[in-house]
Amino acid sequence: MACFAVTESRNIPMSSTVFVPLEHTPVDAAEMRRRAEAFYAEVRGRRSVRHFSDRPVPREVIENCLLAAGTAPSGANQQPWHFVVVGDRRVKRRIREAAQREEREFYDHRVRQLWLDVLAPLGTGPSKPFLEIAPYLIAVFVEQFGLEPDGTRTKRYYPGTSASIATGILLTGLHRAGLVALTYTPYRMGFLNEILHRPKNERPLMIVVTGYPADDATVPRLGKKALDQIATFL
Repeated sequence: MACFAVTESRNIPMSSTVFVPLEHTPVDAAEMRRRAEAFYAEVRGRRSVRHFSDRPVPREVIENCLLAAGTAPSGANQQPWHFVVVGDRRVKRRIREAAQREEREFYDHRVRQLWLDVLAPLGTGPSKPFLEIAPYLIAVFVEQFGLEPDGTRTKRYYPGTSASIATGILLTGLHRAGLVALTYTPYRMGFLNEILHRPKNERPLMIVVTGYPADDATVPRLGKKALDQIATFL
């Protein structure tokens, strides 16, 4: 099965929630420093990659990374996300064709020169071959509101924020597993609902393209902001 979905289980009403002791193993300050330094050393090597190998990736790797994503905090524990994992070549081709139509519209008629100047160092353009080459595309959907069988809508709290946190954990998990990834957001993404048969209460957030890097993969030489540029301690 080359195309599968991973989503949340049904929510348990808060009134029936059973509280259990927190499982937490304390560590001393020296060990905390060591772990934090080791984590930073590992994740700072994560890069957005646009050149993928078609080498197969074990499905179990993707499943466990998605299970890790599913541990993310969410508003009222509603877990308002849905991941559709696409490995089928025909479906990937449909996604690429639809995405490139949107990209051509964007680059030809909608983008301003200022944005083109920002994109130029990254080497991006309307052609997206990685959407077919990479072994997996993970389409991330945000459940904007609940939809009961009778059509009744139920509120979701902070759905976009919650799904974004889950996606961040997914990206970290893929990197930790030894894969590379790209967060791809076409100009308009409504075609994903149609191609992947997702309901109207779900909004596409992004496509996470993942797999092994191509042997000749390159990435732009980029820097990250220093700590004092991204954080303030009071």
